[in-house]
Amino acid sequence: MADEFAAERRQLLAEIDLEVRDTARWLGADRLDPAVRAALERVPRHEFVPDWERPYAYQNRPLSIGHGQTISQPYIVAAMTQMLRPHASMRVLEIGTGCGYQSAVLAAVVAEVWSIERIAELAEAAAGRLSRLGYDNVHVKTADGSAGWPEHAPYDGILVAAAAPAMPPALVDQLAPGGRLVIPIGGGRFEQSLTLVVKDALGTVSVAPGLPVAFVPLVPGEG
Repeated sequence: MADEFAAERRQLLAEIDLEVRDTARWLGADRLDPAVRAALERVPRHEFVPDWERPYAYQNRPLSIGHGQTISQPYIVAAMTQMLRPHASMRVLEIGTGCGYQSAVLAAVVAEVWSIERIAELAEAAAGRLSRLGYDNVHVKTADGSAGWPEHAPYDGILVAAAAPAMPPALVDQLAPGGRLVIPIGGGRFEQSLTLVVKDALGTVSVAPGLPVAFVPLVPGEG
């Protein structure tokens, strides 16, 4: 079957490549890891958006998915995935499943993904969509993302797709030695920084604020 989005996908990847080069000082590299780029090329973003957004699925911008939530800009998905330094044996915790697009990109480059979504309707829809598309290494539940998923900790990587005013202690606790946590930190929607947290082999934590971003807030105590 012909790929009706092939040209749009190629254009999108070219735009992401350019943005990565332009933001290399924050990402620590001027090009995407080949495995991350291949995942962005393979994952069918049009399957993760509502029908009315489907014509815009491969535009490099966020799109509405209902419930006041969005599917992240593809470049941001690429940047956050890259910052985790993913590898094939990695175990990742994702906070904010949304429609499941970031989950699918992660699933293509790591061993297992545990993903938490506080809005039950989104969690159920994402779980069904991911299963239908064959991403069997993603596990989704409805819960308070700020509390993490301690049953499966520690995680080699944690990715948070919502902004917190301060670092959630539970997520840092669930990060394995040698692990990396990527999270938007900041109070206002336009005062956020995509922050990298690294825990060394001895458990010492370092925090490096980076790329300016605008995410929906991380809402604790729900789910």
